[in-house]
Order: sequence, then structure tokens, then C-alpha cells
Amino acid sequence: MRATVKGRVAVFSPQGFLDGNNAPAYLTIEDIKATEALNVDMLLVSLKKVIFFNKNGLDVFIKLLLSIRTQKHIAVGLCDYDHKKFTTINSFYGGSLNFSLFLTEKIAELFAPTNKSESRTVLLYNDDPSQRSAMAIELFDYGHNPIIAQSKKEFDEKKKSPDLYYAIIEDTYLGLFGQKIATRVTGNAIIYTIANFLDAEIGNTFNIAYHNNSLNVGFRLFIFDAYKVVSMNVHALNFFTKLASSAAEYNATICFVGLTFEKTPVSFKNDLEDAGILFFDNMDDILKNKELLQELGGSSAAASKQVRTLNKALVNELPHFIDATVSTIAMMTNAKASKESMNVQTLEVKNTQNQFASSIGFYGDLDGMIILVFPKDIAKKACELLIGETTEDEEAILDSLAEFVNIIGGRAKSLLGEKKHHVDITLPRTYHDVASLMEMAQNKKGVQVNLVFEGSSFIFFLTR
Repeated sequence: MRATVKGRVAVFSPQGFLDGNNAPAYLTIEDIKATEALNVDMLLVSLKKVIFFNKNGLDVFIKLLLSIRTQKHIAVGLCDYDHKKFTTINSFYGGSLNFSLFLTEKIAELFAPTNKSESRTVLLYNDDPSQRSAMAIELFDYGHNPIIAQSKKEFDEKKKSPDLYYAIIEDTYLGLFGQKIATRVTGNAIIYTIANFLDAEIGNTFNIAYHNNSLNVGFRLFIFDAYKVVSMNVHALNFFTKLASSAAEYNATICFVGLTFEKTPVSFKNDLEDAGILFFDNMDDILKNKELLQELGGSSAAASKQVRTLNKALVNELPHFIDATVSTIAMMTNAKASKESMNVQTLEVKNTQNQFASSIGFYGDLDGMIILVFPKDIAKKACELLIGETTEDEEAILDSLAEFVNIIGGRAKSLLGEKKHHVDITLPRTYHDVASLMEMAQNKKGVQVNLVFEGSSFIFFLTR
């Protein structure tokens, strides 16, 4: 089978039945190698003409696609399916889904970086907030204008007017190179999903660097979704005990939700509770209780005792971080920026009224944190662009602000990547008021850049 190429997207189109017996006849390693000579950004398998498939059949294709991704660092995945097939693929791969899924080839082309044409307005929704953010980052970076629905209800209402959009993006998944480990939820809590039998392998699969950077950014509530955990052994117990101990330095809280002790010794629960871990039966017991959220740390951020000094490598890349921030704000608000001052100092915010704040961390070849202090009018403009309408709902504005800051982080990551610096970014932490931010950042020394966007002051702060 040979791939057809449109723009910079190559597509294989098998037909009929795909199972473990006949799939190898459709696609071979020689077919995959033939694509190495093609100058493409994306390699996909279309399911448009596929009548039936099972996991064994898909595995043949996926293994070959992943092999070429490792060599050429291009996006790979599946496209042209219906909702039923999308659900089936997700059920096959679950948390191990590490390739992309595009509802149509037309949608896939929007995510090919060199397929840039005129700006397209698209409607976007995904149940997973981290997926929504990842897609928004890509689409904005490629010059498009995504309208992001924050709920299924909002999405269903907006897609009643399909003529307003070039494409409607649903049942789509970006297969990220890293592991998908967290989701930001109301109350600024991080949720980790764990399942099956937990043993020493948890130490390898849990991204401790991401967790530590989330602490540094200001997250103080970490929830383990343990509904699907069957049991754990003493190695997993020791891992979680150590995790709770290290979180204590930041006054952070770790919770388990939905964990049963039918097959896990009750003594393990006692040991975990002694380490400071809390247990809840249902997720809503935490997330829908604002007072409890605040008490657990989901609405606050205490400073770490650890003070990390600014280094030369980070300061050398300062122009890239500022460029990512200024260009994103300018693009999304149509406001031009001017710089008032730049100093190495601790964070100073003179006017704390009518301000929102956010922080996002990055780690890898460089590590640090960007803190942004927004006037509420800039946050509202960004919110209007992201959701396609104005709102006075503060929670909606903060949710959009998080998406906005995620886009800034994504652009910074791309700019650093062009200079061969590989970094990953955390999810953004948002603050209802500047006081909570100052509590987290009080001892941090960094580079503060004071900017003005059409008369509104804006603070950019780079630190570690």
C-alpha cells in the first residue's frame, strides 16, 4: 500500500476488515520506509473504507506508525472514523493512547504546522481540559482562531450554526509525546488517574518532575483518582508515603478518591493516613465543596521553603519568553505592547485591585516558572476570543485565562525548541486575587518586566 499525500499530510487508506491476520498484508515495513523520503509533517491511517477492525488489527498499523515517528519526529495516528469507532479505539487503548486521532482528514490538516494558509475559525470541544488546551495551543500557533466550548452543553448549542466555522473539532485526540498525567479542575487541583494493581512500577510511570514543578508553580491539592485500582503492594505504599512527605514542605495535600480496601490491607490505609493522605469515596465530595477545597489547598498557595536562584541559562532565553507572551496577547486582544521597565528583583505588584494572576512552569533542558499578572479587562478580552462571547462569570474568565496562559506556555516551548532546548510545561495555576499569588512567590527572585497594553499595566515575571 502506498500513502497519498495532500499538502504535508500522508494518508494510508486500507479497506475491508482489519484483524491480526490480514492487517500485515495491507501495510508493511517497506510501505512505511517508503514514506521516509516524503517531506511530510503527519502520517495517518484512514478508517473511512474499513468495515470492521479489532485491536490486533490496529496494533499492526500503530506499531509501524510509532516506529516512523521515533525516526522522523512527525505526528502519527488515525483519521476518518465515526463516534462509535472513536469510542472503540479509546476503549482498546485507554490510558496508553499515545497516537493522535482526527475525526476527519480536514481536521488533521489544521494541525500540520507547514499547512499554514489563511486563518480558519474552528469550533473546538473535548471532555478533557488538557486536550482542549493542547489543541488550542497548536491551532493558535498555526494561525487559526479556535472557539473553545467549555462544556458539552455549550458545544452542542454552538454547533447548531455550522456555517460559522471552517471545521467543528470533536472526537479528536492529540497524542502527546509525553505521558498524559493530569487534568486541571475547578479549584486548582491536579488529578492523577491510577488503575489496576499498583507496585514498584508506579515509580517509573509517575512523572515526578512534572509533580515537583506543579508544586513549584503553586498547586497545593493533588487528587489520585483510584476508582479503578484493584490493589497495591508495599512498594506502592512506600512510594505514596514518600510523595506525601515531600509535599509537606509546600503545605500541599494529597487525596485518594474511590480506593477500596477489599484486596488491599486496611493497615496500608492507616499508614497512608499517618503520612497525611486523605481518603474520599467520591470526587464530588471534594470538587463541589468550595469550603473544603479551600481548606485542602485547592484555592491557596503557600510558599516553598526552598529558594531557587535565577541562573544565566534562563536569563539568556528571556527574550523568547517575553516574545511568546507579548505576541500571544497582541494576537488575542489586538493590543500593542510597550515596555516600561525591566529589573532583577522579587515580584512587586503595586496595584492589586482588579487583577487576575497565573503561573505556569517548564522543565527539561531549562527549568523555571512564568508568572503573569493580568488586568481583568485583558483577561475578559482573552476570554471573549476563546469562548466566542462576553461574560462576567469570574470562574469562566479564570478558566479561559488558564487556557490563555497555556497557549503562552506552548508558544514559549516552541520558540525554545527552535533553539534545540527541549522543555515540557505544567498546567497553569490561576489566582482569583494577587494576594494568593504573592503568598506563593514572596521569596522568589526573578526578572520582572512591566508592560503596558493600551493603557493597562501587565506584569511578566520569570523565575525558578
